[in-house]
Amino acid sequence: MKNKTMKFSMRKKITWVLLATALSSMHSLAATFVDDAGRSVEIPDHPQRIATLHDSVLTIPLLELGVFPVASNGRINGSAAPFIRGSKGLTGYDFDNTDITFVGTSPVDVEKLLSVKPDLIITTPWQKASLQQLEAIAPTVVLDYNKRSKVEIFEALAQLTNTVDTLTVLKGRYQQQISRIKRIIDTEQISVNVMQASKGKILVWNTYFNLGKVLRDSGFKFPQVVNDIALGERVSFAAEKLQSLDADYLFVTYRTDKQHTPGDAMNAFEAVVPNFCNYLTACAEGRMLVMPREEASSNSFTALGIVAYNVLTHISGKPYLNK
Repeated sequence: MKNKTMKFSMRKKITWVLLATALSSMHSLAATFVDDAGRSVEIPDHPQRIATLHDSVLTIPLLELGVFPVASNGRINGSAAPFIRGSKGLTGYDFDNTDITFVGTSPVDVEKLLSVKPDLIITTPWQKASLQQLEAIAPTVVLDYNKRSKVEIFEALAQLTNTVDTLTVLKGRYQQQISRIKRIIDTEQISVNVMQASKGKILVWNTYFNLGKVLRDSGFKFPQVVNDIALGERVSFAAEKLQSLDADYLFVTYRTDKQHTPGDAMNAFEAVVPNFCNYLTACAEGRMLVMPREEASSNSFTALGIVAYNVLTHISGKPYLNK
């Protein structure tokens, strides 16, 4: 019985490899792309069936560029239904209203991925699926968010999908939003910071994703202890460092995809420092702003616009801060 099981398993493995090899040979390769794993990848000139294996980092920007992937990884909600993290609120699209096939979380189901016959796979180091298996299915490009900024990932996706013109429009819109903040608010005279309480510590980033980008691009000041953090890095601060993280305006985020509320974010700070608001001038004076993490962190020009609008409306409403 054991030998029969082993033979069946071996036949299944051989069949999978043969199918993957045959499918890979069908792709029309036309260009070389050097990815962030240092690999020269031969990619299709005009990919038609793209699979993205990091929803918030790759799938959302691809949708904003006007390209619908044939498949994407996703998350599972409390009702056991798959979803693309942050996508429904930012793009309007998700698995339930498109033909995008859900191929699992991390690692994805490689056999299900094979079944949708992608002609290009785009992934990140976050995705645990074997690169060797992915390469056997289709040309596979690795984009590393530790090596590229969010905009640089957008630029790579635009290059891979021939949508540079669309990206140019998105960049222009964002620059207009930043220019408006600078015109209305004297940003150089206002200090800001973004914090997150987690596991008994206060987490602070040099630049907190979308929110941090908008704040820095707009010219706001940050506490020196934040500027001392290396670009792209974060530091966990002990409770006694809380006051050194204070600023004119503080920003905190919470996860709506996990049904969290602003109260959850505040309770997390309370667990680190009881009565924490008394030690932060911004909090005590009503200048600690809480916003959903999806908009604050997703790789999305729509999210950048939402953040820019919130920053402008909340800060420009203070009379003494207007130019």
